[in-house]
Amino acid sequence: MKIYGDVVSPFVRMCLVTAHEAGLKDRVVFVKTSVKPQEVNPDLRRLSPIAKVPVLETDHGHGVHDSRVIMEYLVHVSGETNLLPHDGVKRFRILTLQAMAQGAADAAVSLRYEQAARPEDRRWPELQERQKQRLLDTLDDLEGSWAETLRETTLGAICTACMLGYIDFRHAYLNWRTGRPGLSSFEKDFVARASMKAWPLT
Repeated sequence: MKIYGDVVSPFVRMCLVTAHEAGLKDRVVFVKTSVKPQEVNPDLRRLSPIAKVPVLETDHGHGVHDSRVIMEYLVHVSGETNLLPHDGVKRFRILTLQAMAQGAADAAVSLRYEQAARPEDRRWPELQERQKQRLLDTLDDLEGSWAETLRETTLGAICTACMLGYIDFRHAYLNWRTGRPGLSSFEKDFVARASMKAWPLT
């Protein structure tokens, strides 16, 4: 299997960390792939009409996308159901955490594009503020409502840790740890895992 993307992307990193946690690190090849928002990458387009990272190419040459589907595919291939249990209550709690963390990561990436990629005279200050508020609201909810779920290594925890790493990397000025001791403790413990160390942000 091959995963196409750049580890700077929180979504690509989520998939790579999942592969490691699922015991598939020796079966997955990382293909570093650069993308620009205004251009089409032909290698990605071959596997996905959306042509966004990440994309997984199966051993049979089929494309799997987006990150949520790739992560579930890796769980399916590995059989590591602890990452996404079959039990309905736990499963949908974890999927909700995953969706929330990925939504926050999407807001963080959008904010980065708005601040750094869009020409200055075309930037939208109100959109930037809205994306910042999405991040802050998510961080507050994670602090207040998700401590128990974050104690276990699941797809939701992986996504949360990678989202926080991206905020540190691109939006350190938000000082997200201030007033969030529980979330800070989770992040400190999770980044010490071998799977996160294997895929550092560079």
